[in-house]
Amino acid sequence: MARTIANGIVNEPSSHSVDETVERLKAILQASGAVLFGLIDHSGEAEKMGLEMKPTKLLILGNPKAGTPLMLASPSTAIDLPLKMLFWEDATKKVRISYNSPEYLQEQHVFPEELLPNTSVLRKLASGVAQ
Repeated sequence: MARTIANGIVNEPSSHSVDETVERLKAILQASGAVLFGLIDHSGEAEKMGLEMKPTKLLILGNPKAGTPLMLASPSTAIDLPLKMLFWEDATKKVRISYNSPEYLQEQHVFPEELLPNTSVLRKLASGVAQ
């Protein structure tokens, strides 16, 4: 399945499990100097409550060198920063990586087009960890 975009959300398939895909991203972030602000294990928290949920994890990540200019240009951007990537398994057991498209973020917060590459890193990261 190919990358799809709907309502500003990019969904990219991964050829790895949720945990493997998350670990691959964590390694890339560590090597690049980006910051992993947090990991929310939605399915793990559901399990603690006795609920079943397919593997679903949210990573909160960023780089102040890229995010600060966005927030200076358009302060409302701070509501979507740090950036987030969702790793989840669908009903067919295929793993997906979801994130807000850079164009969607630019449209929502009206920051200058020259700052679009500051959010485009998600596309590169998703492609890098999915294969």
